[in-house]
Amino acid sequence: MAAQKDSTEQSAPAKSKIDTVFRDFIEKGGRFEPQAGEHPFVSPGSAVFDLLSKFIRANRLTIHSAWAHRTLILRKLKGLEDIIPVTIVSPMLGPQGWPFASVLPFPGADVDPLYNSKHIKDLYLKANPEYSARFSVPVLWDKQNHTIVNNESSEIIRMFNSAFNDLLPPEKAALDFYPADLRTKIDEINEWVFSDINSGVYRAVFSKTQSAYEKVVYEIFAALDKVEVILTGKDYLVGDQLTEADIRLYVTAIRFDPVYVGLFKCNIRTIRDGYPAIHKWLQKLYWNNDVFKATTDFEHIKTNYYASDSLISNNNPTKIIPVGPVPHIRPL
Repeated sequence: MAAQKDSTEQSAPAKSKIDTVFRDFIEKGGRFEPQAGEHPFVSPGSAVFDLLSKFIRANRLTIHSAWAHRTLILRKLKGLEDIIPVTIVSPMLGPQGWPFASVLPFPGADVDPLYNSKHIKDLYLKANPEYSARFSVPVLWDKQNHTIVNNESSEIIRMFNSAFNDLLPPEKAALDFYPADLRTKIDEINEWVFSDINSGVYRAVFSKTQSAYEKVVYEIFAALDKVEVILTGKDYLVGDQLTEADIRLYVTAIRFDPVYVGLFKCNIRTIRDGYPAIHKWLQKLYWNNDVFKATTDFEHIKTNYYASDSLISNNNPTKIIPVGPVPHIRPL
């Protein structure tokens, strides 16, 4: 069940991979059994899963966050909306971390339906009053035990892929985005996409010297060149089907032109004009599969990166949010 450990979005985004603390799994016979409505979900700039029943697992997350975005996509692809409720927090990161709408209202953001928490950090301290690390998202919460199940997005998407299959209709249970026969190749691609692209853009923006910045940026574009070769003449990264590898790359690719090119200084090329195969792959996912469009909110994405009180937003002291690119994603 274990997945590659990735860094997750933090109250102050980290420039390199960090340890996540809550690493339990929803599984039969385990501490957290798969039950409908028992695990809400939370994340910054995204949704927190709402309370649907007496015992509920919920997801707290944000729709601006690439790490949290992965989980929203898997949740919707698998038809888990009625099993894993979600709550959206405000994309406006502040001194206390990610706020709920009760503290900082924003279109599409929600209040905490379980405890009326003010910030994501309140849930961490409820789960463990001695907790002193970063308040990361997404968060998979167990209402019955009043604690965090897991806050590692790469593991949460694996749980969403299979842990609730017995509660789903057959057509949804049959969907497998980490199939056994493709796992070796998926893991291989995930490893360098994460290090050189997903995490690479953050290493670029947090670079402290010119030489360090240039080294990272050239690594990012070398990895994108590699993706371009893989996707030439293909619709998906691995095999002939949508897999976890596509989802993990999509959440960075969709943010690349609107945010990473300008604010993160990853500007050797844009996706739309520099990578025709990646661009076509991105367009097809967004326009041909409603799950990708429905879970992508450019207002939340750009507001978080350009206007929050964060280390990244310090690169934009006026907090002016750019209009472009226009359109955010070109039609097919």
